[in-house]
Amino acid sequence: MGLRVDNLTVERGGLAVLEGVSFEVAAGEALFLRGPNGIGKTTLLRCLAGLQPPLAGEVHAAPDSIAYGAHSDGLKATLSVEENLSFWAKVFGQGEIEAALDAFELQPLRRRYAQALSAGQKRRLGLARMLVTGRPIWVLDEPTVSLDVASVGLFADAVRRHLDQGGMAVIATHIDLGFEARELDVSAFRAKPAAVQDEFDEAFL
Repeated sequence: MGLRVDNLTVERGGLAVLEGVSFEVAAGEALFLRGPNGIGKTTLLRCLAGLQPPLAGEVHAAPDSIAYGAHSDGLKATLSVEENLSFWAKVFGQGEIEAALDAFELQPLRRRYAQALSAGQKRRLGLARMLVTGRPIWVLDEPTVSLDVASVGLFADAVRRHLDQGGMAVIATHIDLGFEARELDVSAFRAKPAAVQDEFDEAFL
């Protein structure tokens, strides 16, 4: 089963920001979400991940099939790289972390505490968590922030392998990651401003 979004309306601060969003992602496919900062990409991704309910519409995906990667790397500062990945692997019922360490070139850092990592290394470790979830749908919000060119390449390679294995990805990004993906400009779904009603009692005219 893939991911299907039907006529979704999402809100931020009590106001609709996107409405009528519909798309599908099948096995082996990636979808890039495009649009200016503040348009609602993060809010949409949070709804896909089940972290906030939509105002309207539905998200169809198999239970426990979506792994979400946000701006926060979700690391425990006092655990090592290896311990962080092992923790998340256990959370998701997995056991293998070596492939994730290899994919993001973290083997030399495996015993270093997360608090001692650079911003780019923390980001690589945060993204490596996706590989230990065992979930087929990756929902990622600006995953290349803090990554240098070489590390962006590692991430792109990891996504390619995931897609080749029948996985799916929905990625909000401003950059070209170098692999084939459909694009969706969410600006097309910008919600209409709430109507302002200026109705006055004639007694005050």
